[in-house]
Amino acid sequence: MSGAALAIAGSLEPEPALDRLDLVAAPVADALRALPADTAVTCLVAAIDPELADTAAFCEAYGSPLDASANCVVVAGSRSGERRFAACVVLATTRADVNTVVRKRLDVRKASFAPMDEAVELTGMAHGGITPFGLPAGWPVLVDPAVLAAPAVVVGSGRRESKLLVPGAVLGELPGAEALEGLAR
Repeated sequence: MSGAALAIAGSLEPEPALDRLDLVAAPVADALRALPADTAVTCLVAAIDPELADTAAFCEAYGSPLDASANCVVVAGSRSGERRFAACVVLATTRADVNTVVRKRLDVRKASFAPMDEAVELTGMAHGGITPFGLPAGWPVLVDPAVLAAPAVVVGSGRRESKLLVPGAVLGELPGAEALEGLAR
């Protein structure tokens, strides 16, 4: 395990994600398998209590720093009857600027968080576990530059029963990933 991942692991016991694909949602497993081998080996997964999947509870229970957790939210908007989606990834100590930055990027009149049942259905991931890995093809994955610069971050695994620990730069290599200045406030 890298020093950066060790520093954010707290009391977690991370394992190579490719060795424990049973801990992640199916679309996440597919995304991990699709990564270049030298990138995939940097991705770790750790089992957690699903009751502690929400960021604040997770960080407190496992001793993982809040500023090393990255949240992924699904945002939706419409333009001329076309529904548009994006995933936004920001550090847990910040919030995504949905009303200005994301709305402009999606080129919609109004953007808001997608209803949870819709986000779960479209991603094939669990509520509280949505991650930038394995999102639907064509969705932009908008990533705050601070996340990309982080030596390691904790993100969801698509399931509430585990978390991924990955170098921040890996998120910039995912399909549809875009660094978006001003995304986080």
